[in-house]
Amino acid sequence: MKLTKILTLGATLSLVSLPVLAQEADVTPPNEEIGYIFTTFMFLVTGFLVMWMGAGFSMLEAGLVRTKNVTMQLMKNVALFSIAAIMYYLIGYNLMYPGDGWSIDGVLGAFASTSLEPVGGSADTDLTYASVGSDFFFQLMFCATTASIVSGTLAERIKLWPFLIFTVILTALIYPIQASWKWGGGFLDANYGFLDFAGSTVVHSVGGWAALAGALILGPRIGKYKDGKTVPMPGSNLTLATLGMFILWLGWFGFNGGSQLYMDTAGNVADISRIFANTNTAAAGGAIAALILTQVLYKKPDLTMVLNGALAGLVSITAEPLTPSLGAATLIGAVGGILVVFAVPMLDKLKIDDVVGAIPVHLVCGIWGTLAVVLTNGDATLGGQLISIIIVGVFVFVVSAIVWFILKMTMGIRVPEEDEINGLDMAELGMEAYPEFSKG
Repeated sequence: MKLTKILTLGATLSLVSLPVLAQEADVTPPNEEIGYIFTTFMFLVTGFLVMWMGAGFSMLEAGLVRTKNVTMQLMKNVALFSIAAIMYYLIGYNLMYPGDGWSIDGVLGAFASTSLEPVGGSADTDLTYASVGSDFFFQLMFCATTASIVSGTLAERIKLWPFLIFTVILTALIYPIQASWKWGGGFLDANYGFLDFAGSTVVHSVGGWAALAGALILGPRIGKYKDGKTVPMPGSNLTLATLGMFILWLGWFGFNGGSQLYMDTAGNVADISRIFANTNTAAAGGAIAALILTQVLYKKPDLTMVLNGALAGLVSITAEPLTPSLGAATLIGAVGGILVVFAVPMLDKLKIDDVVGAIPVHLVCGIWGTLAVVLTNGDATLGGQLISIIIVGVFVFVVSAIVWFILKMTMGIRVPEEDEINGLDMAELGMEAYPEFSKG
């Protein structure tokens, strides 16, 4: 009897709930809203993958500097990311994406707005693309990545505050202005047909040029070059450096995949999948090329070169991760790995001290990757790619050099010799990453 009552009650509740279920099933977003939702979601997910690259840079640099300078590198990476977040909001985003609000048409964007909507841009309710907040979040991560590149090159001898002041200028002005020339619809995009899918030039070579200018003005570490020879200064923790490389490799899927910019059709999803596959194989190609080449040249494989070889492959494929085949992407990455192995000792011959190898990885391979676009994308021209590389390079290097020089003349950018010898952790911050290893 009880079972019968229970079954009857259940059937009644089911009948009552049917209209509710049917009503819920009828609430289907229109196609344009579905596209808006998926593209917004893509920007958020790929954005936090790129944000995670900040951890990668931190671990890579912490592993490749000496023990006495680890805390300083960690501090710089936390601070530069935070500075980038604020300056890109205040100035950079609207400067980079001015819409119809150019201060100088195609050259200089707008400074006026501090909202999350670009001057002349579409409203957040425009369901043809994605939310402005998600786009801002995604683009901010690229800005922060550019600043991270500079940190490693200038490690172990630069003062904290001059570096952070330079970061303010880089993230608020230098990076957004040149990025607007391509991604904001500026003159490189309009006049030269410049193609740079995810930023081999716009992000990576920009960080490399800024780092090169700083390294030249700052000078090498004490004892790095003696009697015409390069003195090795091994990093403190290759375990951390390897972890950092893998974090960067993971983050790069967001870096390149999110740069598809749309996730509103099956075709765009297929393209994102292809970008992931090409990004991965380019990194593998760079790592294997560096592994084999260092074995041939030095009779033993060099882990630090292999780490940078993988990153070189990633930078190399960033300018065009969609159009290559898997084989072509592997070869493009492999060339990047080879370039790094030769570029690192070349810099040492020129007495340009790059602690983590950021200039070979991000500048040299950024240039290579941008030129390699013409190999797989028929819309690219060698002349258009080359002139754009030169224009961006000259602008970033000259402006960065001026900023570094002004900082050097006004407040000094290099720590005193005694502080450099003792380590920046205690001299600049008063704390050590590994206090149990300190003497006394």
